[in-house]
Amino acid sequence: AKIALLVFDGLAVDQWVQIREALAKRAPKLGFEESACFAWIPTLTSVSRQSIFSGKPPLYFPSSINSTNSEEKLWKQFWEGHGLSRFDVAYLRGLGMGEAAEDIGAAFNLSKTRVLGVVVDTPDRIMHGMELGASGMHAQLSLWATKKYLLDLVNLLLNHRFEVWLTADHGNIECIGRGRPSEESVAELKGERVRVYPTPELRAQVAGAFPFAHEWQPVGLPTGYFPLVAGGRDAFVNLGDAIVGHGGVAIEEVIVPLVKFERRAR
Repeated sequence: AKIALLVFDGLAVDQWVQIREALAKRAPKLGFEESACFAWIPTLTSVSRQSIFSGKPPLYFPSSINSTNSEEKLWKQFWEGHGLSRFDVAYLRGLGMGEAAEDIGAAFNLSKTRVLGVVVDTPDRIMHGMELGASGMHAQLSLWATKKYLLDLVNLLLNHRFEVWLTADHGNIECIGRGRPSEESVAELKGERVRVYPTPELRAQVAGAFPFAHEWQPVGLPTGYFPLVAGGRDAFVNLGDAIVGHGGVAIEEVIVPLVKFERRAR
C-alpha cells in the first residue's frame, strides 16, 4: 500500500472535529476512522514533529532539537530502514493555502511516490497571529475549512491510491500571561508555555519566581534539555495578556487527532 501522512502543525482535537464537520458536509462519501495519540512533551513543533517523522524519541536527534530542518532526512531514513528506497519517499512542508493539486504536482510524481509526508501549517499560522482567543481560532479555522484545500488534498491522494492519515504535532490552549522571565540569556528556548534550560540548576533558579510552572522530568529528551512548563492556563507572557499557545502539558496540547480517511461505498 502507498501511504500519505498529513501532519498538521498545532491542530487540537476539538479543532479537528470542526474541520471534520465541514468535510462531511461537502463530501458525504468521505469516511473517517478516528482515534487520538499523544504529542511529545514539551509540546513544541521541533520536538514533537521530528518525533513523528523520525519514528523515534527526541533523545535521538539532539543536534536538531530546536529546528525542523532535519525532518525530510529523518523521514527518509525511517523508511529506508523499513526497506524502501529514498527515491520512493517524499516530504513537503508549508502547505495549506493556494491549490493542493498545484502544491503536490509541482513537487513530485504521485504515481512513483510510495510514501508521502506533508506538513500543513495553517493552524499554527492562525494561532500565532491570534488575538481573539480560542473563539477566534475556531472562526479562522472554520473559514479555512470552507476553502476546500484539505478536501482537495485528500481526494487527490485517494485518487492516486494512497492510504491517507492525518495527525498533529501538538494542540493548543487559550491562556493568560503570568509574567515573562527576565533570564533571556539563560534559557535556550523561550516559549509561551515552556522555557528550556541547559541545567536543572539554572531552571530551578527561574522556577522559584514562577510558582505556576513545573520542572518537567526530561523523559526521552536529549541531555542538557530541561523544560520548565507553565501549568493550568498560564503562560510566560506579559501579565494579563491572552494568547493561544502550546508547549505545555494540558490535555488540549498533548492529545492530538489520528485519523484515517476512506471512501464509503454509499
